[in-house]
Amino acid sequence: MSDTQNVLELRNVDKSFGPIDVLHKISLSVKAGEVLCLLGDNGAGKSTLIKTMAGVHAPTRGEILMDGKPVSFSGPKVAQEAGIACVHQFGGTFPLMSIGRSFFAGVEPTKGWGPFKVFDREKANEIAVREVRNFGITRIEDGDRLVGGLSGGERQSLAIARAVYFGARVLILDEPTAALGVKQSAHVLRIVNEAKRRGLAVIFITHQVMHAMAVGDHFAVLIRGSIAADFRKGDRTREEIADLMAGGESMIDLEASIEG
Repeated sequence: MSDTQNVLELRNVDKSFGPIDVLHKISLSVKAGEVLCLLGDNGAGKSTLIKTMAGVHAPTRGEILMDGKPVSFSGPKVAQEAGIACVHQFGGTFPLMSIGRSFFAGVEPTKGWGPFKVFDREKANEIAVREVRNFGITRIEDGDRLVGGLSGGERQSLAIARAVYFGARVLILDEPTAALGVKQSAHVLRIVNEAKRRGLAVIFITHQVMHAMAVGDHFAVLIRGSIAADFRKGDRTREEIADLMAGGESMIDLEASIEG
């Protein structure tokens, strides 16, 4: 995996809003078939970093690369077209829509001709149910079922399946297990592993160390807008990661204090 080119890379990215510096020299990378876990407590700068990667904010300084080439996203739609999909905490789905309508929101398949075109409900339902079931959600059989009747884990799965179907190469998951119980969280973690198995580059944002360690290959800890640690699976224990998140020290500071 180490010989594979990075799908998405950030090099020395800063983000400022007027005189307020939010992100400081962020350098991160993620490869195809890899899960990068971005850990940080509330206020660490995770939301701003997500929005910068997803094209909502342009970096103040630094650069973003895809497949080794610098890119500039003028907005979220451009980032999506480049293959970056962001799934937010509650799945970005529509509770009062059917599964089929929610899956194709904004890109609805149609049938008919000219001014007589109508939404092709049968096709939408068939594809949506198939794609969700391909991710292991076998309980979903009816595309007319309302999204609001799904569990939190199922809604996350629907959003992830949708992103993959529409060509996502980088999947940014924003706290996907934060509001879920143990069983639903375990289900979402299985979906993350399935996305990894399919060759997607996954960025998993969380403040829950156990969930990160269950799926992560590569870890970065964000504190006050800076990367405090960047390490691979097995390099740090759960306790060391939790202490780092709570203490706000960089690994360099920790190692220097030990050596001193």
